[in-house]
Amino acid sequence: MYANERVGVVVPAYNEEQFIGDVIRGIPGYVDRIYVVDDASTDDTWTEILAARSDDADRQRRRTDGGTDRRTATDGQNPADATEILDRHLPEEQPGLQRAWSVDSLAASEDSVRTALADRASEIRRRGRIVPIQHRSNQGAGGAIKTGYLAALVDGVDAVATIDGDGQMDPEVLSDLIDPIVEGEAGYTKGNRLLRREYRSEMPTLRLVGNFILTFLTKIASGYWRVMDPQNGYTVISRESLQAVGVTTLYEDYGYCNELLIRLNVADAHIADVPTDVEYADEESHIRYSSYVPRVSTLLLRGFLWRLKTKYLILDFHPLVFFYLFGAGVTGLGVLGSVYALGRRLATGSGLGFDGMLSPLLVVVGVAFLLFAMVLDRQENESLVRPQQLGTNSARMES
Repeated sequence: MYANERVGVVVPAYNEEQFIGDVIRGIPGYVDRIYVVDDASTDDTWTEILAARSDDADRQRRRTDGGTDRRTATDGQNPADATEILDRHLPEEQPGLQRAWSVDSLAASEDSVRTALADRASEIRRRGRIVPIQHRSNQGAGGAIKTGYLAALVDGVDAVATIDGDGQMDPEVLSDLIDPIVEGEAGYTKGNRLLRREYRSEMPTLRLVGNFILTFLTKIASGYWRVMDPQNGYTVISRESLQAVGVTTLYEDYGYCNELLIRLNVADAHIADVPTDVEYADEESHIRYSSYVPRVSTLLLRGFLWRLKTKYLILDFHPLVFFYLFGAGVTGLGVLGSVYALGRRLATGSGLGFDGMLSPLLVVVGVAFLLFAMVLDRQENESLVRPQQLGTNSARMES
């Protein structure tokens, strides 16, 4: 446990046989549950997960009382409703290892999963803190996160972290992300690799450019204007915030973290950016930016419109939604008018005329309204972002 709060970590993994074992073994001992989700890997990722689970079980049996400060060592025997995920399929025996279960999908309700697990709760509690979960079909990064999140909800965990299975995230700074959650200052924390120059210099150029583009678009779409690096998968979310966002309907591919920010904003969740380093080794990114950026941009546009409708029309009323719509409409008319006038001039050789001069003015007016709406939007959500500050581990890295 950590500060008397039960902590879980979701580790999504797809073809990470080189890294997944070290990632699991490196997760701090104060973490009560580790939900490792193999997203239908085609290599030996599953074998490495089960081996790490066996090692962890041996280590837990040998552990003596310890821990300092607010961290408390756990032996993995804490009471829980359930710590394994399974569906209505029969469990599969793993020769020489403890039993694990495979699932097709956890798009069902939390209640149905809890019901399926209830009769095995006592058996499951004896199995230690690592919960191996294997998808029978690939569901994407977001799908693996959803499975782990739902497992944590069923298990009654108070704070749920996500750590990728590729070894890029430093588990030593996990406490920096947990602190704002257990102190009640935020419902969601995330790593920020863009805050410091030395962190940015370690990021490949193409990834850095794509990150800055999606950061700007996510600021607009989510309403969290002071949040950076929204693609960062190193996060912690409180149980209350997780229940508020509707886990089973989250986006199931890369971009899930951007959509999650939009849902958190509608739920008025307080969030915090925490400076985190990143370690790039020989891992291969599964993201293809040529398709990823357009797809996530479309996702953000839909999410932005949904946020405006839900937050500023349905749940409450704020006139900024009309400034956004009016500004977008006028800007669109101005752009279309300018294109038409330019095309006519090229075809006939005539001057732009009055309509050709009016169109750029419409663009200017429309952009002014959009900027005004953004200012109002930022003011409305300013209090939802916790001021950035160094955590204890981050401060040590600075010194």
